[in-house]
Amino acid sequence: MTFSMVVFLFGLVVGLMAVASNPSPYFAALGLVVVAGMGCGVLVGCGGSFLSLVLVLIYLGGMLVVFAYSAALAAEPYPETWGSWPVLGMVLAYTVGVLFTTLLLWGEWYSGSWFMGEELSELAVLRGDVGGVALLYSMGGGVLIVGGWVLLLTLFVVLELTRGLNRGTLRAV
Repeated sequence: MTFSMVVFLFGLVVGLMAVASNPSPYFAALGLVVVAGMGCGVLVGCGGSFLSLVLVLIYLGGMLVVFAYSAALAAEPYPETWGSWPVLGMVLAYTVGVLFTTLLLWGEWYSGSWFMGEELSELAVLRGDVGGVALLYSMGGGVLIVGGWVLLLTLFVVLELTRGLNRGTLRAV
């Protein structure tokens, strides 16, 4: 259990470094997929299997479609890759920052604090993440509406920012 969580967390950090260090949207999309997959693995390891399924379906199913559309509008003829020198410099800087933070917090590390969500109650009828979904829809309906509105507003902002030379989003790519 601990080994799989360490692998998932390591992949999560590497994916975040790939997203943060890459100026090209094409290669950053692969980093986002790695981050979403590793984040789902961490959630499953902590007992949130339903929450990780929702993350995969919503993020990889919906948000990457918007990301791919925006990346197609902001196309570059020669994008920066992970092998180019400026990107390798950023990866090295992020790696040094992660190693420094790891050494700084090494004494506070305790892997025994990882436990499954089902270990908190002996004879529970529902799992913790399924009960949270029921609470989200019953008492958090306003938060869902605000979240949907924010996502729609974000879509329009991204499409407006990637629009080129007042030709709109229907230009030839």
